[in-house]
This record gives sequence, structure tokens and C-alpha cells, in this order.
Amino acid sequence: MNHYSDEQLELLNLLLQEELPQHSSKEDERHNSSHFAQEMEQKLQNPQHNDVARIEVRPDPGRERRKGTPEVIFGETKGVAQIIAMAQGLLKESGRAIVSRVHPEAIGSLQMAFQEYTVRVHEAARAVVIYRPDFVRPHSGGHVGVISAGTSDIPVAEEAALTAEEMGCHVTCIYDVGVAGLHRLIEPLRNLLATDVDAIIVAAGMDGALPSVVAGIVPVPVIGLPTSIGYGFGGKGIAALLSMLQTCAPGLSVVNIDNGVGAGITAALIANRVAQAREHQAR
Repeated sequence: MNHYSDEQLELLNLLLQEELPQHSSKEDERHNSSHFAQEMEQKLQNPQHNDVARIEVRPDPGRERRKGTPEVIFGETKGVAQIIAMAQGLLKESGRAIVSRVHPEAIGSLQMAFQEYTVRVHEAARAVVIYRPDFVRPHSGGHVGVISAGTSDIPVAEEAALTAEEMGCHVTCIYDVGVAGLHRLIEPLRNLLATDVDAIIVAAGMDGALPSVVAGIVPVPVIGLPTSIGYGFGGKGIAALLSMLQTCAPGLSVVNIDNGVGAGITAALIANRVAQAREHQAR
């Protein structure tokens, strides 16, 4: 258990004993949120963002240091002004902001708002990552494989791959190797295992069979990522999710439908811990 985990457990213990000054903490949070919003309002020139200062957000820039996983802004259900306010808070403290499920029409506004930063648009993953000029991307030494059954599963697989990369992992992607043509999987999977991959994500919709196939072959943890590809009875990822949950292949864990971020985080946590063990063993 690391030092930061110890700190969080101690804070939790204090909270349970009602010893923390909760009132002042809330006041601090309101002050910080308002400060982020006001700064962002001054930065933006577009009149459509004038209501930003009224949006109360609480970014968690310390999450990666505390938990090993960065906070990811879920852009699908947020307005542009709210995304920008949250990104400003994360950039100020951590130097990076990751936004998932970004609507295409919001990308231009984000690029305009963060002209002084590096803005990477990942179209396939439907994500945007914003970096402060002095931000140094981590490199953990972990290795994650990402496999998709079909090309329709690629957007969710790319979301998982991007997440693992932002957590410092090297990522190898293998796409379009589903069970309808299982012979396509053999050679790429053999090559992946030869590179000492630490964890593998397998994204599949429709019948969701590929994660069980992979988990029955490989000697590393597999994260099943059901996608909402499919139609009719059991469509929209339901059959894929149930198939993965009912697997008899050992070593397969499953995240929710289309949860590429969750799959990427889980695989990266495993890979990063394995990389730490390798480094320790090499000393």
C-alpha cells in the first residue's frame, strides 16, 4: 500500500468519526470551483460561454497521484462551458485534461478555449486530451493489448487504448479478428504474447464470444469489454455482456457495455503494477 493510499484511509477514518470540519471544506471547494470558473470566463471571448461562472464543478486533479488513475471528463452529457470549466481545473493542478465521448461540434470550441495548450483530438476514440506545455506524459513500462472482434467495436476499443496510454502503458492494438473468422486471431495474438503483454482488453458486440476465446488461451488477465453493437433480441450489447458474464474461461473480468475508460483503467492498473514488480526484480 502506497503513502497516498495510507493518507486516504486516514482521511476516511476521520470522516467516519466526524472529526473533519466539513463546513469549511465545502466552503473551500466552492471557492476553488468559483475561481476556476471565473478564470475560464475571462479567458474565453465567445459570448456563448458567459454563463460559465455560474457552473459549479469540483475537479479532482489529485486522483492520479492518489489512485493511479486520472480523472476523465465524461463529455457526452455535458455542455461545452462545463467541460471547459472542469478542464481548466484539471490543467491548473495536474497539467492534463482527458475528455471522453466528445460531441464533434464541441471540438472547435475546445480548441479555441485552449489555444495556449496542446490539444490532441482522437477521432476514433471520440476523445480529446489537453496538455499544459510543461506536462510530461508518464511511461510506466506496462504493456496492454487491445483486441476488437469487429471494426464496429473500434471506437470503444480506441477509448480503452487511449486511457491505458495516458496511464503510461505501451498499447498494442489488434482489430477485426472476431469469431466469424477466428483464424485471423492466431498470428497477431501469438505475436502479442511474445512481447510479454501484461493484460489484454477484448472488445466485442453481437454474441460477445471473443473475450472467452482469448481468456481460454492466454496466461494473462483479460478484461471483457462488451459493446453496444448488435440488434434485435439481446441487441445493444445485452447479449454480449451476458455472454461474457457467463464465461467458463478463467481469468476474464467484465466491465459494463461500452465502458472503454473503465476497461482501459483496469488493464493499465494491472500492467503498471506488473511493471513495478519487474523493475523491482531487476534491481
